[in-house]
Parts: sequence; C-alpha cells; structure tokens
Amino acid sequence: MPAGAAVTRDESTRDRVARSILTNGPSSAAVLAERLELTPAAVRRHLDHLLEEGLVESREERVYGPRGRGRPAKVFVLTDSGRHAFHQAYDDLAATALRFIAEAGGDEAVAEFARRRVAEVEQRYRELVETAPENKKAEVLAQALTADGYAASTAKAAHGEQLCQHHCPVAHVAEQFPQLCEAETEVFARLLGKHVQRLATIAHGDGVCTTHIPAHIPGPQPASAAANAPVSNGESARTAR
Repeated sequence: MPAGAAVTRDESTRDRVARSILTNGPSSAAVLAERLELTPAAVRRHLDHLLEEGLVESREERVYGPRGRGRPAKVFVLTDSGRHAFHQAYDDLAATALRFIAEAGGDEAVAEFARRRVAEVEQRYRELVETAPENKKAEVLAQALTADGYAASTAKAAHGEQLCQHHCPVAHVAEQFPQLCEAETEVFARLLGKHVQRLATIAHGDGVCTTHIPAHIPGPQPASAAANAPVSNGESARTAR
C-alpha cells in the first residue's frame, strides 16, 4: 500500500475514534475498540496520537453508585481544542441559520426553535426521571445527559444539589443565542418538577454548565418552573457548593 494511502487511512480511523468520543462522551479504550470494531492495540495507537496533539485527555471514569474493587477505568475525553476542530464548521452553519431565523421572526422565533430542539430530549428522558426515586432523579438525569455526550455529574450543595455538565456540544452557538441554554433549563425544571436555576454556562465562559436544584420540599410543586435569572460569572456556582 502506498505510504500516502496508509496515512490517509490512519487519519480517517483517528477521526472515527475522536468523533466517537465526541458523540458518546467519555470512553475507555476497550469501549472504543468494541464500538468501532477495532483492535484494542489500534485504538490505543490512535489515542496516543490524539493525546500528543492535545485533542484528547485522559481521566478516571466517574462511577455512579457503589464502586467495585480496583482502580476506576481510564476514559478519554475531547479537549477544548478537540471539540473546536469538530464543531467549527457546524457552529458556523448553525449560527448562520439561527441568525436568519432571528432576522425573519425575531428572538421569539429563535426561542421556539430552541424549545422544539430539546422537546425530543425531554421525551426520551421523561420516563427515566419520573420512575426514579425522588432523591435519585437528578443523578438519573445526569446519567442520561452523560450518555448523550454532556459528561454530566451531580454534587451536593447548600439547600439542594448541583447538576454539572462538563461538556456542551453547542457552546459556541449558545454564546450567541442564549435561548438554547434557556430552553434546556426549562426542560430540567419540568423533568424534576422544581424551580431550578442556571448558575453558570460554558457558553458564558465558565468551565462547567452548573444548574442548582433545590432540596425536595413535600407538598405541591409548581407545574412549570424555569430559571430566567441571568447567568452569573460562575462565582455563584462556586459559593453554592
């Protein structure tokens, strides 16, 4: 095989590895090998190259629930540079389309587009969250978000807990159109039946999208509660812990 063809094939496979991490969230080498039908050795070789280029980084896998014996598995996630390489062209197209919608129908048209975009997500998550115990609903929501590539987790906080999303596939577009974040927050409120509040967003320049979920109070809950408060600079997210 000519050397140029081998290089092209390697780059194509490497792109598949990186795209799989982007789509499915943090992934171990073994999971990537099975998902992409590659040998573990081939996946590790491509991961080493992506690590050298600064497109992925490794971290210990977050374990939800009881942890088994042994060290947590090592998983790989895209860095900001890795996400940017994938999202730049998509972001440009999406932002152009949303600017057209805004010019044609105004901000409310953009908000309606954002609500329709997350409607399918709400439908998929609803049964999972509604059937979970009250004290596990946020954790189940975080697990569902993680499966969709948002690398989400929960943490205890004063008067409740925080839902943290460590990755946002639409962060660069949401920076220009905050209606995307607002629609997502409305979905969290409806799924959890609580007045949640967005404290920080990656789109706003914070490191993590952080949503405060108040502690459960027995009794009737609001039918719909969406956080419309302006996003903070991230300080609230840190002090609320």
